[in-house]
Amino acid sequence: MSPMNPQLLWLVPLLPFAGFLLNGLFGRKLPNALVSTIALVFTATPFALVLWLFSSMTSSGQESLAVSCVPWIAVSGFTVKFGLYIDHLTLIMLMVVTGVGFLIHLYSVGYMAHEEGFWRFFAYLNLFMFFMLTLVMSSNFLLLFVGWEGVGLASYLLIGFYFTKDSAADAGKKAFIVNRIGDFGFLLAMFLMIGHFGSLDFSTVFAQITAHPEWHGGFLTAIALLMVLGATGKSAQLPLYVWLPDAMEGPTPVSALIHAATMVTAGVYMVARSHVLFARSPEALLVVAIIGAATAFFAASIAFVQTDIKRVLAYSTVSQLGYMFLACGVAAYSSAIFHLVTHAFFKALLFLAAGSVIHALSGEQDMRKMGGLRKKIPVTFWTMTAAVFAISGFFPLSGFFSKDEILYQTFISNTPGAKVLWFIGLVTALMTSFYMCRLWYMTFFGESRFEESHDAHHGDQGHGHAHGVHESSWIMLLPLTILAVLSVVGGWMGIPASLGGSNRFEHFLDPVFGTAAVSAGTPESFGTERLLAAVSVLFALIGLLIADSLYRRNPEKPAKIVASIKGVYTVLVNKYWLDEIYGAVIVAPLLIFSRFILWIGFDHIVVDGTGAAIGLGTKGLGSLVRRIQSGNIRSYAGWLAAGAAAVLLITVFGISHWAH
Repeated sequence: MSPMNPQLLWLVPLLPFAGFLLNGLFGRKLPNALVSTIALVFTATPFALVLWLFSSMTSSGQESLAVSCVPWIAVSGFTVKFGLYIDHLTLIMLMVVTGVGFLIHLYSVGYMAHEEGFWRFFAYLNLFMFFMLTLVMSSNFLLLFVGWEGVGLASYLLIGFYFTKDSAADAGKKAFIVNRIGDFGFLLAMFLMIGHFGSLDFSTVFAQITAHPEWHGGFLTAIALLMVLGATGKSAQLPLYVWLPDAMEGPTPVSALIHAATMVTAGVYMVARSHVLFARSPEALLVVAIIGAATAFFAASIAFVQTDIKRVLAYSTVSQLGYMFLACGVAAYSSAIFHLVTHAFFKALLFLAAGSVIHALSGEQDMRKMGGLRKKIPVTFWTMTAAVFAISGFFPLSGFFSKDEILYQTFISNTPGAKVLWFIGLVTALMTSFYMCRLWYMTFFGESRFEESHDAHHGDQGHGHAHGVHESSWIMLLPLTILAVLSVVGGWMGIPASLGGSNRFEHFLDPVFGTAAVSAGTPESFGTERLLAAVSVLFALIGLLIADSLYRRNPEKPAKIVASIKGVYTVLVNKYWLDEIYGAVIVAPLLIFSRFILWIGFDHIVVDGTGAAIGLGTKGLGSLVRRIQSGNIRSYAGWLAAGAAAVLLITVFGISHWAH
């Protein structure tokens, strides 16, 4: 294939932006068919360009490609350019963002067909694609931060798409504010980079670190930890995960695109991109590993008791992102990106299939009101089944290879407490299998608990026409089918040598991570790797059997178990009261400070009081002056006499004073 003109790279992010402008400015007056055509064309074309780029770079053996234009900022020797940087890590991220993004756009055409604001939804989706592509293609931290903030804006707009609904508007604001906390850490990290490296360019920063092997810890740890703070916000890790479950208030395709496949993985991408920096700070890596393991277990435990199908998947997303952080923390960056890719396949599929279920049930999301759907919506059932077993880690589906790679690399790593972190990850795998199979059984098996009405609807808001329980249209089922295939075979590109493969995915990333790339293993270690994989599959099978026993064989038993462990259930169903703790410890004091100190104390008393005092003083002075200009001749004569007397007194006393 002919090599791609590097200047065409600018089209990849700019085409979705053009789609945003067209639909955003003129979409209100355009028919839905034209709106969706614009959105799809301006998403499919970047995907085609990325495929061309992927083919031309791999066939030519080219490892990286950089394109820059005139300086963006040039102050006192500090320069930042609008620059794009493409290497093998960028290629993988571009394939995920454009490929999965296009499938979700296609699905949305059917899912949102009867929603008000159809044009606005697709304008926001295209805007998100522009910022996400800017994030992954940037050649420096500042442009990455522009994309980072941009996806936050697009996320706010999409989560709050149903802005007339208080819960959706509040969820959008919560996501925006919580992410600003993490972004403050990212900003401080960039200021430290400017101070120590004099640049925000990837190549310059990483080259300086490489050129100084004596640099360890210290300011590098400070920069890394501040970047981790940013990543915990964007990728919904402890302690800043609280926005993502509420983000399910947005339309279901939003959950699939932003909160499963792309935006929430930005933190993982940023840590992997900065691996040269993190390699010099074992302390920061340990923090990343601990946060990842803790978040994976914590979110999985909450998913146990959720009854809203989308919230189960939301906490599952948080948990799976924890696995990716765990991999980064043990310096298994290739494994983290591998799981990022497979997770994009099966989690996007899970959300879209959940949307198909919601679509079929007139907007119903409570799993307690579902059941018996496998024969009524068979395509949705079989595609979702592939995703459920993939995320649960069953051989030979995609999730098995990526999750087991993370667990194995954690087990053999030199990270302090590696075996403990591995065990937490293993137990979380069992928990994942249980709550996902619980969702599967409650939704598709047993007796139907759904009461069909005569006003069946479409979409999350419930706009549409009466159809009863029905399968989705082909335009929704086609993306499900493609993602189901990828959920099954997507992990085969990373089959390890211990299972007869060559781990092509890891080798593809070798030019990016270099010495940071994980080892493919040795024949002596294959036995250990196979044993750990078998244990992992066994734990997944145990989770399936427990779910089968409780939700298929004895559906009345879960209620009895809940009654016997009321305390534990209460803790889990209230999500460990973390939102309430944040509200009491952080939000309430801020509100008190804002209302009584800033608003009443400063704004009302100081600002308003000063203005009022100036006004009263001016008014009093005016009253006094008004008496002088009365228009009364006798008054003027009196003032004239008084003035003359005053002048006389001053003159007499002045002469007397100077005489002495």
